[in-house]
Amino acid sequence: MANSKSALKNIRKNKARYLRNRAVASRLKTLEKHFVGAVEGKVRDDAVKAGSAFISALEKANKTNIVHKNKIARKKSRCAELISSL
Repeated sequence: MANSKSALKNIRKNKARYLRNRAVASRLKTLEKHFVGAVEGKVRDDAVKAGSAFISALEKANKTNIVHKNKIARKKSRCAELISSL
């Protein structure tokens, strides 16, 4: 257990950050599932819309360094490739 006031505050901050980061990661997974579902459904308009939302969320996660930049680049590239294949 923490022994100082600052250590207790850091525990609170870490918990809040952890919960915020998990929420972002969960949202990314959900958006990716929606995108993949739209691509598998072969509906180009839905796929483009879902892809745009997914890429936007990836960029926002990139700004706060929640997800590694190379992973974001890879996901965006694969997303564009899937859209162009429709």
